[in-house]
Amino acid sequence: MKLIVTGGAGFIGGNFVHYMLQEHPGDQIICLDKLTYAGNLSTLADVMDHPNFQFVKMDICDRDSVYGLFEKEKPDVVINFAAESHVDRSIENPEIFLQTNIIGTSVLMDACRKYGIQRYHQVSTDEVYGDLPLDRPDLFFTEETPIHTSSPYSSSKSGADLLVMAYYRTYGLPVTISRCSNNYGPYHFPEKLIPLMIINALHDRPLPVYGDGLNVRDWLYVEDHCRAIDLIIRKGKVGEVYNVGGHNEMRNIDIVKLICQELGKPESLITHVTDRKGHDRRYAIDPEKIHRELGWLPETKFADGIKKTIQWYLTHQKWWEDIISGEYQNYYQKMYENKSAI
Repeated sequence: MKLIVTGGAGFIGGNFVHYMLQEHPGDQIICLDKLTYAGNLSTLADVMDHPNFQFVKMDICDRDSVYGLFEKEKPDVVINFAAESHVDRSIENPEIFLQTNIIGTSVLMDACRKYGIQRYHQVSTDEVYGDLPLDRPDLFFTEETPIHTSSPYSSSKSGADLLVMAYYRTYGLPVTISRCSNNYGPYHFPEKLIPLMIINALHDRPLPVYGDGLNVRDWLYVEDHCRAIDLIIRKGKVGEVYNVGGHNEMRNIDIVKLICQELGKPESLITHVTDRKGHDRRYAIDPEKIHRELGWLPETKFADGIKKTIQWYLTHQKWWEDIISGEYQNYYQKMYENKSAI
């Protein structure tokens, strides 16, 4: 197959590119990324010379460029990871999220309609469901849970999901959607909770925890997520939504304490800061549908995954040090300036 992977220089998209080239070496991967603050070409350094990999710097909102790429490459499958995804940033500047996450999605699907594809897959989030009360551990998000968003980010993702299903119903576009819980693992951008705490702890800096730190998230090791998407695009039923959860519910404060323990750092580094506006209390996904229909289950327990993640950050310091210094933004020019985009 020939696949276009948008947002492939980001955290989950980058891991997906690595996963697919390893598991399906015969597939061709065209990675499309705008290289915003969260897109890091050095994430893809190990595969840049792979014979079945091509990188294209492009904004998914640029209709002419997207159409030109589809006309030239004629992809079989499109997997859309491209999104503005940080909740705090969405609170500060909602418009960017609406532009990329909704308009960009519509441009991609219009290209799919015009040039034809076997499958369009939208990578979404459990945040479209809102949150669950802390005192009801028996409640979980299912694919039938009504959309009930809390932030501009989750609203933009739910808007994209609704648009994807509208294209399926109105135009017959062969679509699937996956809604995942919080991912963690290699190449996670340093402003996110787990890498931020690892890096700050390594430097003996304060570990800022929102509010009381009792917010609960269901954590999914990124490779398990990649395997789920691979299954969905190959065996998933067109027009369906699949929830992808880790069955690894953890309180934020407990994660931070675990990181301190693993790194031999004192819990006195933990500093409680003013809570995020509209901060969701608990996310929890029931992945029964994807298990029943496609045989997927998460394989990585959080206790194992967090150790692997910490070890990765310890052995890949240059990757995150370049991000913190801003040097990573020059990587495209250094590595790619003499290669044509298309």
